[in-house]
Amino acid sequence: MKITELSLENYRNIENISLSPCEGVNIIYGENAQGKTNILEAIFLFTGLKSFRSSKDSELVMFGKDFSRIKTQFETSHRKNTSEIKITDRRRASLNGVSLKSPTELMSRFPASLFSPGFMSLIQNGPSERRKFIDSAICQIKPRYAVLLSEYTKLVKQRNAVLKDNEDIKSVRLFLDCINDAFTNLGEEIYRERKEYLDLLLPYVSEIYSGLSSGKEEISFTYLRKGCHGEESLKEIVKNHEKADINAGITLTGPHRDDIEININSVSARSFGSQGQKRSAAIALKLSEAQVIKSITGEEPVILLDDVMSELDTLRQDYILNHIKDRQVFITCCDPGSILRMSEGKTFSIKEGRLK
Repeated sequence: MKITELSLENYRNIENISLSPCEGVNIIYGENAQGKTNILEAIFLFTGLKSFRSSKDSELVMFGKDFSRIKTQFETSHRKNTSEIKITDRRRASLNGVSLKSPTELMSRFPASLFSPGFMSLIQNGPSERRKFIDSAICQIKPRYAVLLSEYTKLVKQRNAVLKDNEDIKSVRLFLDCINDAFTNLGEEIYRERKEYLDLLLPYVSEIYSGLSSGKEEISFTYLRKGCHGEESLKEIVKNHEKADINAGITLTGPHRDDIEININSVSARSFGSQGQKRSAAIALKLSEAQVIKSITGEEPVILLDDVMSELDTLRQDYILNHIKDRQVFITCCDPGSILRMSEGKTFSIKEGRLK
């Protein structure tokens, strides 16, 4: 997949810009807070996922303006496409002139893989960050998975609401008997999808991480089911924890509580990994996400690297560039000369929201 045209109007600090990227490496450079990351963020919205920097769509609109608009022309192996996202208090999207019911309908139509400094939280923070990574990745290749997650989340909320009001234990148990089959069936399906995705991901992660560490280290990960002590089904896990759930007033087990343990040389990366190891692991995961997208959809995803290369040594920079050189890539940085050692590519200078 390739983006051929991109335009932003009233988007954060960008009043009006248009750019025609090349098919290879595109460098967007400038000082901090000039609008570099805003361009990557705007591109990422066409995946159908939410912003990686803001939970409120209204924050994407330039101060004092009523709306923002992003337009793109992109080519896939099947056709040429146009898409537009208009943002007020929420996002509205269209594809090839047809209004979509929700921006999530863009999922799988516009494959992209993003790495930003905030992605380090995948390794450093708690389980929710790792669940978010795997769920977002699956949504890009299986749009139905987003519906599955939504239905499961609703059941968790219903379950927790009843557990919280647990004065009448008999009524609580009666409700759980009614809802548990649906809850565990959805949960098992989410678990299977996550496991299947991790199995696809691991060979790519192992290869890329080995390259980043010059073959000195190995990465591995294990899916951890909360409350599981063997090969139990989710139905058995939930039943065994029913009393604990009632006492706690909350659902303690299920995919919403699971984790992915990431190890380097068989040791927890989160607890014992160096900053360099954590960064390399995060980068390997994101580049591998792009490999999986291609293996499933046949489309090369756009690679978005936000202020990443400048923090890597020359060997790691060269390794990454060699793995992305045959795809369309957007890289933000302050000084393009410090990271770009490729003869081909295109540069865009941005200052105060304007391309120079």
